[in-house]
Amino acid sequence: MNLINSSLFTHEGISKMREEFNSAKPYRHLVIDNILTSEIADQIYNAFPKEEVFNKRYKGVNEFKAEGSNFEDFPAVFSQLKEAFHSAEWCKIMSDITGIDELFSVPDALGGGLHQGGNGSFLDIHIDFNIHADRGIHRRINLLVFFNKDWKEEYGGHTELWNADMSNLDKKVFPAFNRCLIFETNEISYHGYAAISVPENVTRKSFYAYYYTQLREDAVKYHDTVFKARPTDSAVKKTLTPIKEGAKNFIKRQLRNLGITFK
Repeated sequence: MNLINSSLFTHEGISKMREEFNSAKPYRHLVIDNILTSEIADQIYNAFPKEEVFNKRYKGVNEFKAEGSNFEDFPAVFSQLKEAFHSAEWCKIMSDITGIDELFSVPDALGGGLHQGGNGSFLDIHIDFNIHADRGIHRRINLLVFFNKDWKEEYGGHTELWNADMSNLDKKVFPAFNRCLIFETNEISYHGYAAISVPENVTRKSFYAYYYTQLREDAVKYHDTVFKARPTDSAVKKTLTPIKEGAKNFIKRQLRNLGITFK
């Protein structure tokens, strides 16, 4: 926890965060600035791995970015960062802020990692998978920490929070350096970011952590990520996206019923 700016998380601070989280629209969320100590935030920014080191790359109809959960290939400070946000102490703070009891994280790629994207990178609007495919636990909370120094408004890359029927973009969160975005993951938490326009040596950088509870009896049956087209998207994307997502989720559910899972 010594990486995290503990001065923010006093009893009074957590109480205020809980109020902000619960009252936020279009779904429960919270923005925390300066989440890490300035020294650690600078260290992470300066040591952020190149995209080539990441073990996953996505380039398709609905996403263009790199993702890395291969912490053994990153500088040691990134493992320390993951440990801090996976610690029992931090999970208790997350429960106190969100009101969701007994939150915990997991040590695999569905627990924490890094995201990065260069010019043109995007992540279309979506809701996240709801049940960990291997562990059978319920995903409840996302945490993102951005590491974008001197990021300009014209670069784009704001995290978009859409309303439940995808008819309106209710809020945009600027991906400022050392800014944390926490939000509830459910069947209406539509989010993503539009294609960025950045100089050659600039990338959109973030750390992610996901938090779970044991599976609830009233949880919606398993689904993978579900992408949705924006109202302003092309006719081609509006046609392709639901077809692709319907087929993907049908196949993954059938495989899961057979005991076959994959990340």
